[in-house]
Amino acid sequence: MNHLIIEKLNSIEKMLKEQKLLKKEVLTSREAAIYLGLSLSYLYELVSNKTIPAFKPNGGKLYFKRKELYNWMLSKRKMSNSGIKNAASQFAPNTGSN
Repeated sequence: MNHLIIEKLNSIEKMLKEQKLLKKEVLTSREAAIYLGLSLSYLYELVSNKTIPAFKPNGGKLYFKRKELYNWMLSKRKMSNSGIKNAASQFAPNTGSN
């Protein structure tokens, strides 16, 4: 019984931390990795490759604007099959008889 209570409390604590991240404007590297669902090492790799926007004031710690991370996540949209067909129909000649 105690194990279930501790598990529930840990779950609640995790949700509260995630809610806190959604309110912060500037995130640390660790917070950014959690927000994006990435490992810290992969986040550093993305920064090193200049793939993801980051700030490093005075050559120190890395910081990230939450809004920029959100925009980055949505920047590489993959179209669905129906979206591709719809876009293609915009360019295809009208074959219907008038």
